[in-house]
Amino acid sequence: MSDLEHSYDHVIIGGGVAADSAARAIRELDPEATIAIISADAHGPVHRPALSKELWHGEDPDPSSQDLHTAEETGAHLITATLVTELRPASHSLVTAGGQWAHYGRALLATGASPRRLREVHDPRVAYLRTVGDYRHLRELATEGAHLAVVGGGCLGPEIAAGLSRTGAQVSLAHAGRRILDHLLPASISEHLEQVYAEHGITLVPGYRLTGIDTGSDTQLTLHSESGEQLRADVTVLALGAELNTTLAARVGIELEHDAVVVDPRLRTSATDVYAAGDIAWFDDALLGPRHVEHVDNAQATGAAAGRNMAGAEEDLEHSPLLYSDLFDDGYEAVGRLDTALEVREEWNPERTAAVVHYLEDGVLEGVLLWNTWDAADRARALIAASQEGELSADDLARRITPGG
Repeated sequence: MSDLEHSYDHVIIGGGVAADSAARAIRELDPEATIAIISADAHGPVHRPALSKELWHGEDPDPSSQDLHTAEETGAHLITATLVTELRPASHSLVTAGGQWAHYGRALLATGASPRRLREVHDPRVAYLRTVGDYRHLRELATEGAHLAVVGGGCLGPEIAAGLSRTGAQVSLAHAGRRILDHLLPASISEHLEQVYAEHGITLVPGYRLTGIDTGSDTQLTLHSESGEQLRADVTVLALGAELNTTLAARVGIELEHDAVVVDPRLRTSATDVYAAGDIAWFDDALLGPRHVEHVDNAQATGAAAGRNMAGAEEDLEHSPLLYSDLFDDGYEAVGRLDTALEVREEWNPERTAAVVHYLEDGVLEGVLLWNTWDAADRARALIAASQEGELSADDLARRITPGG
């Protein structure tokens, strides 16, 4: 942590991937601009997806290997472990929890999201995974032979379980679905994943909805579910979704939608000279319309777009973000809306090792899953756009992208 200077051309509030991308974009267009990055986190920007991916199965488990070197490479003044509590658009100034203040020309809100927590549970054996500090803590807890229960059926829970299985710990994954990721993936893929997880010694507990955790025992935690089922573990990792960090924006009276910060095509909020990017931005997706997205590709794209516009580019955002995941030897990229409640059409390679999955509503393509199929996200975006513009029928989708190609 260091002291704020009294004035900057640009202030970025938040210290994640969106902040890094914005700082780089500003510096590219304006080599002389003064930039401050003020982050409540104790660490500077890192490639956050690695906290649940590469750091567990790659060669280097040290999170410093994922440092983005934002300050060194952009010249931005990085202030960590500092919470901005007041934003004053009328005077173009801000105040921190420690009473420091600064003026700015333009400000970017890139405050991201925080894990959804059990507010009544305060025990170091109940862990989350969002920051470098969280990762280091979980690494300390994941000892040989310890039983770790991961709770969460979204994208993060299965990734955490896969990573922990490589530590020598006993791992359980409790989730609310009938099968792992069955709200996103067709049965052919989710059933395959269940077999893979079992082969790696992970115990799957489907249909599990957590209601509370008993931390009274010194030896084990007891997890309680809606159905009365109990799980016992030495450690639990909760991946119950995220809460957007929009308190600062709400306090100023900036327009919100679904708790996200509404931005125009140039990432401007309803407050003068205040922009927003990353998880918190409610933006107009080039394919799917208004939404917010909590994935790194969106953070990079919106952060860069906001930074360029803060530096005077005046460019509209024209992007539909992808999501990706690595699950042992399998992986996927996806664009658009993935929901197995939609009509799902699958195309497989002859070996049944790779697939392209189309998600349709009323004959219109809404999303594409690229299972073990790489470098095809732009083609998937083009398919969705063509379908939604009426230029491509549902029957014309077959073989437009070769599974595994």
